[in-house]
Parts: sequence; C-alpha cells; structure tokens
Amino acid sequence: MRVFRSARWLLLALILIAIPASSSAGVLISVGFAPPALPVYDQPPCPEAGLMWTPGYWAYGPDGYYWVPGAWVPAPYEGALWTPGYWGWSGGLYIFHPGYWGRHVGYYGGINYGFGYLGIGFVGGMWRGHEFAYNTAIMHVDRRYVHSFYEDRAVVERGYVDRNSHVAFNGGPGGIRHEAGPEERIAEHEQHTLPTSFQSQHESAARSDRSLTFKSNGGHPQNAAVARPLGSANQPAQGGRGNIGAPNSANRPQSGVRPNTPAARPAPQVQSRPAPQTQTRPAPQTRPAPQTRPAPQAQSRPAPQSHAAPAQHAAPAQKAAPAGKPEEKHK
Repeated sequence: MRVFRSARWLLLALILIAIPASSSAGVLISVGFAPPALPVYDQPPCPEAGLMWTPGYWAYGPDGYYWVPGAWVPAPYEGALWTPGYWGWSGGLYIFHPGYWGRHVGYYGGINYGFGYLGIGFVGGMWRGHEFAYNTAIMHVDRRYVHSFYEDRAVVERGYVDRNSHVAFNGGPGGIRHEAGPEERIAEHEQHTLPTSFQSQHESAARSDRSLTFKSNGGHPQNAAVARPLGSANQPAQGGRGNIGAPNSANRPQSGVRPNTPAARPAPQVQSRPAPQTQTRPAPQTRPAPQTRPAPQAQSRPAPQSHAAPAQHAAPAQKAAPAGKPEEKHK
C-alpha cells in the first residue's frame, strides 16, 4: 500500500514538472526538491509615485529553478497591495502558491523577502487617499520624484517572522515555521486580482534568460533586481481600476470641432460654390435696361426746348468751380 502511494505521488510530480507553464498563469507547480535560498540584493529606489515593489522569487521551469528579479510595478488600481507568491511544503512536494493583488496583504508563508515583506503583512508603506505613501525606514525612494513618504521603524520590527532567514519556502525540512494568522486568513478570502500582464511578461523573460537559472548562477543571480519599472512609467497595468488618472473624455477635443476632420470640409463646399452661381448669372439679365433709350428720342429732346429753367440750373453748377479755391489755399 505504501509503495502504491509513493508511486502515485512520484507520477504526479513527474507530470507537473513536465508541464512548461508559468506559475503566474494559475497552473499548479510542484517540485520534489526545495528552492534555493533567497539572494541578498539592494532595492533600486522608486523612481516615481504610484509604483509598488514586487520582490524577487524563485520560479520553476524546464531548466529547473530560475530567479525572477524584483521590480517596481504600476499599481493596477487605487488601494491595491501585492501579496507575494511562496513555496509551501505539502505531502513530500514543494508547491508554488502564486501571488495576487488585493486590498490587504494575505499569507505568503512567512518568507522574509525584505523591503516591507518581512513575513507577516506589509510594512513598506500604505495608501493615504489617492496616493501611496512609502515607509522610508525600509523602502528606498527617489525623493526628487516621490513626495509622499514617512518613516516608521517600530512597525518594521513587528513584521519579521525570522529576521536573518533567507529560506524561500514554508514547512518541510528546514522551512519557515509560520501558520496563517487571523488577518492573513481574512485577506486570503477577499477578492483578488491576478498578476498584471507586465508581471507575466517579466516572468516569461526571466524564464528564457539562461543567466537567471540556478544552474548558471549557483543561487547568486547577477541581476537580482531591475531598476526600470515594468511597463511604461506612467502607464498603469490593466485590470481593476486601470483608468485611474486617465484624461477625462470631456476634456478631449471632439471630432466635430476639429477643422481638419472630413465632417467640417463639406460645409464650405456647399456654401461657397452656389454663391457665385446665384450672383453671376443674374448679372447679364440686368443689361436690358439700355432698351429704354428710344424713349428719350421721342420725349426727352423736346423737353429742354419748352423749359429754359434747366439751362439756368446748369449755370449755378458752373459757379461751383470757385469752391475749389479754398482747396488750393490748403496746398
């Protein structure tokens, strides 16, 4: 009976190891031997507000264990906190429990990932309204660009499970001894969001980098953390409230207002072309006015012979010439 159980567990382990899947994709990964110890490295300073630190961890792929470097990640929504994934020992196998986003930090095996993730909860900062404030007692920030921070060393001391431990797994021989507390269990059952596309791409890139495998670096990866944030600097990962801070559509210029849009061009064509057609064509129709010339030949010529008054009126018109003399004085 014992032989049958052992064979069953061995078969399950071989099947799971043979699946080339990413742990962040929600696929269960179990390995028959423990992950390496966590390497010691420095955290690059946070280059801008709104970024969350995701600590590095050991993942497992076709080439064995490989290191996924720590990185700054845009928060997927306001109030989001990251719960790191962890390796847990169960039934003679080491099973990886993927990380997730949520309103509270849940259980991650008591692993001391550093930089706020000391085993219990997260002491690297907190959300204050619409901004995330960083605890500079344990987090590194570039104060030229990050202006929301504080310093609380007391809370840091309360976050450790094993201060000097670099063990990367919970339970089993030599593993961290920490069971989930009440707050961690509550957070574990809250609504969670999967890792962002930036994080998934980051893990995929690490899996294809041979220098990050344990076989190549012996547990001491050269690039244990990346300084550049994942994704664009001002581009939040999609998911949750991914549009926080996005420009309001009411402030964007609408297509009907732009002068270069096709909707605006037909307007001058409809009004300008008919205008010359209605004004130029009637103009030749007004020329028949000279047809009244025969009338003066019969009636207008005798009129000056019977009335001398018009001739007298013409004389004063000639006397108007002296009126031009004052104009010569101005010269």
